[in-house]
Amino acid sequence: MRIIAMKKYIDNTVKVIFFMIIFNCSGYVFGQALQFKVTLNSDQTIGQQKTDPQTMNQLQTYMNDFLNNTRWTDDVFAKEETIKCQLTVSITRSLAQGSYEATAQLVVSRPVYNSSYETVLFTYIDKNFAFSYLPGTPLFFNENSYTAELPYILAFYAYTALTFDYDSFSKLGGSPYLQKAFNIVNQARNSSAFQKGWNPSGNTFNRYFLIENLMSPQFLPFREGMYTYYRQGLDIATQNPAETRAKVLSVLVDINEIAKLRTASVVINSFFDTKSDELYRILMEGTPEQRSKAYTLLVSLDASRAQKYQKLSQ
Repeated sequence: MRIIAMKKYIDNTVKVIFFMIIFNCSGYVFGQALQFKVTLNSDQTIGQQKTDPQTMNQLQTYMNDFLNNTRWTDDVFAKEETIKCQLTVSITRSLAQGSYEATAQLVVSRPVYNSSYETVLFTYIDKNFAFSYLPGTPLFFNENSYTAELPYILAFYAYTALTFDYDSFSKLGGSPYLQKAFNIVNQARNSSAFQKGWNPSGNTFNRYFLIENLMSPQFLPFREGMYTYYRQGLDIATQNPAETRAKVLSVLVDINEIAKLRTASVVINSFFDTKSDELYRILMEGTPEQRSKAYTLLVSLDASRAQKYQKLSQ
């Protein structure tokens, strides 16, 4: 059983300490919740705008250190349970010394129990990654008071990653971290000079709308469905694949109801960007009735990949 889940169901402090001692004696190494790998691509600005490569190296080091050395949760994680995150930042231009525009892709993964398979929880492309960075200038972070753009964007990613991971282990388990991400957005909306990513007047796939979707009561079935999909579905796939398929199909039914209310949702689009291949593999093994139902749902919800799903109908 996952250590953080064990903590949630043990109220007695002495018992918590006892279990931590047992796990440490059993060879567990406790560490940070998030394991980020940040890749910075600055070739375009180095070649065209003569951006200093050393500055770019320092920037990449700062992002890695900030994300991996900040304590984002008090829960205890064994080393093999850390949440793996990949953040790829591609700088597109430098408007002035220390001022940058970029796009970023965040990918969050977690292991599937009783298997060697690792599933992607969430993929997000941020086209509004604009910030300032000067080597040697300290960038402070205070989640209750806006400090600087770069640490605020990175903290937003960290809390969003925790939201999706915790939602996959317990129903609405990520709510405390979703609230923190929501607070980050509100602080930035009021103070940031880079409003495109934080403001509802920006595009409907920016950071504001990502959190707006997740906070909306209309999306509660989606968040609850993440527990169904992962903990009650994928995590039992080796023992009961038929039940896994039934659970995954039930999640698609719920998402379809949400999509009728909220078209062009960043959360739903991200789900299918992330899960289309996995959905196809799981549901292709279903009964003819399941495959037919899955096909109807998928071509409606994810029309751009209809050709991928075609074999489900055969």
